[in-house]
Amino acid sequence: MANISYIERIRLETLFQMSGGFVLDFSNNTFQDFFKYNTGRNIYDDKYGDKGNSKANRLRCFWEVEPNLVVAKVLRELATYWREVLMGGCYVSDEEYEAFTFCLRVVEKLEAEGDLDIDAIKTDGNDEDFDRLAQEIREAIERDAPDVSLDRLHTFVTKHIRKLCDKHALEHNKEMALHGLFGRYVNHLKKCGHLESGMSEKILKTSISVLEEFNHVRNHHSFAHDNSLLNYDESRLIFKSISSLVEFIKALESRVDNKARLEINTDEQLPF
Repeated sequence: MANISYIERIRLETLFQMSGGFVLDFSNNTFQDFFKYNTGRNIYDDKYGDKGNSKANRLRCFWEVEPNLVVAKVLRELATYWREVLMGGCYVSDEEYEAFTFCLRVVEKLEAEGDLDIDAIKTDGNDEDFDRLAQEIREAIERDAPDVSLDRLHTFVTKHIRKLCDKHALEHNKEMALHGLFGRYVNHLKKCGHLESGMSEKILKTSISVLEEFNHVRNHHSFAHDNSLLNYDESRLIFKSISSLVEFIKALESRVDNKARLEINTDEQLPF
């Protein structure tokens, strides 16, 4: 359930013109398309119909059923639709501008309270199984269920590091554990001079032992086997730490790739 107060709900309902059962100028079909495109949910699913079948009631039920991050995304997209489509990118009055900015403040609050970063859990789109794995992790986090995501997160990180080892021609095999793969990758980064600070190197080396413990969590505290799940707070901590590591690695790889492309372009422009 999204953390929206009674006063916030009243002001949001005013902005989205929900009196009479409507939501902005959406028809039934466009309303369904909006939710399908932005969340992958079917707003006409039975679980959103407990308050009644009108668009406004289904949106109210959506707020009560879905977690903070999903509701925040819907509110942001609805506010953007109101401003760009209905208002033509302009505000008729100060009251309308205040209503819009109020909605964004609610969005920011919900995002802060559901602060697990899932942006790093993305793929290049070239591996269908990898794509599905990433989607399952993102959906678990959107449901505010980090404990359920841990085994898949472990698989995701392992596949990701294996792909990086392949990219950099680092020898490895299917039997190598995640921390071993990552240790080999970190040694490569150091050898090639891709790390600019000793502190970054130490953090990454410390992450090798962190990932070794992640193997234990995966095997004994996740749905990878017949286990009891790890508690919610520790699951959040682990997810945040691992996703932050993945995000850094992706940024580093992007910087390395850009540098390599720049060097190639510079060589091609030399007159000899």
